[in-house]
Amino acid sequence: MLATGLAACTVGPDYARPAAPVPGEYREADGWQRAQPADARLRGDWWTIYGDPQLDALVREAEVSNQNLALAEASLRQARALAREAGAALYPVAGVGAGVTRARSSAAGATGTVGGRTTSQYSLPLELSWEIDLWGRLRRGAEAGQATAEASAADLEAARLSVRAELVTNWLALRTLDARRRLLADTVEAYARALAMTRNRHAAGVASGAEVAQAETQLESTRAQALDLDASRATLEHAIAVLAGRPPATLRIAVREGPLPPVPALPAGLPSTLLERRPDIAAAERRVAAANAGIGVAEAAYYPSLNFSASAGFEAASLAKWISAPARVWALGPQLALTLFDGGARAAQVEAAGASWQGTVASYRQTVLTGFQEVEDALATLRILAAEAAVQDRAVTAARRSLELTMNQYRAGILAYLGVVVVQAQALAAESSAIDLQGRRLAASVALIRALGGGWQAGDPSPALTRADTR
Repeated sequence: MLATGLAACTVGPDYARPAAPVPGEYREADGWQRAQPADARLRGDWWTIYGDPQLDALVREAEVSNQNLALAEASLRQARALAREAGAALYPVAGVGAGVTRARSSAAGATGTVGGRTTSQYSLPLELSWEIDLWGRLRRGAEAGQATAEASAADLEAARLSVRAELVTNWLALRTLDARRRLLADTVEAYARALAMTRNRHAAGVASGAEVAQAETQLESTRAQALDLDASRATLEHAIAVLAGRPPATLRIAVREGPLPPVPALPAGLPSTLLERRPDIAAAERRVAAANAGIGVAEAAYYPSLNFSASAGFEAASLAKWISAPARVWALGPQLALTLFDGGARAAQVEAAGASWQGTVASYRQTVLTGFQEVEDALATLRILAAEAAVQDRAVTAARRSLELTMNQYRAGILAYLGVVVVQAQALAAESSAIDLQGRRLAASVALIRALGGGWQAGDPSPALTRADTR
């Protein structure tokens, strides 16, 4: 009954999640293919859809050793401790102590007093104090502390998602470079064979020295491109090592043979679910709740505070009589205090709390809008790149056929080598563009996963992701 009565006296507005602009559907999701089958959906470990055990191991290592995550975890522990501290203010504070005092009074004291005496005082008090939370100031403070701790927990999840996404993006970029290295290695072999053929034709008097020089230039330029990729690959390798919490010198990632992984099919779901699936949105919403509770804390300063204190113990002038019935002392009583004039300080505090709440609401709504933008951007990128990849595949097929026909014409002696050089460059550019497109599509898939909140969801993490190629 008392708790119910006190709760009814809580000042300040009760919290309600602020409204945010939520569209009925994603514009860029029109005609988007949903992942099937439903029973193959992944939950937390979304990066496993790329099917790379070494990547899985590095993500797990990053979750343990990444220093940004360690910082976020420390911030969460601090926020939880502060929330417990705020909640502890609702309970009485009890303490016990023991003291021995020996003092001498002045011999030149006032007239009529006995001076120059040395006395001892032995005390053993037990003290109790409790602020009765009549107006909910302490409850609002505890509410704010809890909301802040929940925001910090969401911040940690956002940091995890960021580290995972960055590591996976770098990993896929590295694998894209590996695919380009394989293409350039195959091209170098083909150019070397063409150079050997041109030299033989030159020795037979069929080809000119200029054609040999052209073949050599083509070969060496391609070798230089292959070497240039090593610098980019080393940079990505170092970035992956730091994300995993390692010194860059301790990580070596072998060049991977085989094709790039397929682009996964990623159902976007309903826009309204994004409010529960993105940890940064959840963190912003919890900060609104904390600011809302701060208004109640500020408004409670207008009302009187009621403190109850009690003390009991023993007090005597000699050690022999210290712990005895006659030495017992006690005190008990409430204290009511109300500020009558403060020069407008309380009004300023309430105004500041209200402005802080309005700021967090604006930040929350902006975070929601940014989340929708990132989803729409990723969906559009994936859709457009998929169409571009289909066109580029046709270009690769045509370039390969053109190169084959051109080489046959050169062997037959009806075409100069300059024509071969042009077609070779076109074929290499088409193949390189196809690989880059695949890498960009994979990076866009990670961006969509990140925009959708990854595998995290408030209350029940359940993202729906399956491995499939949407090409």
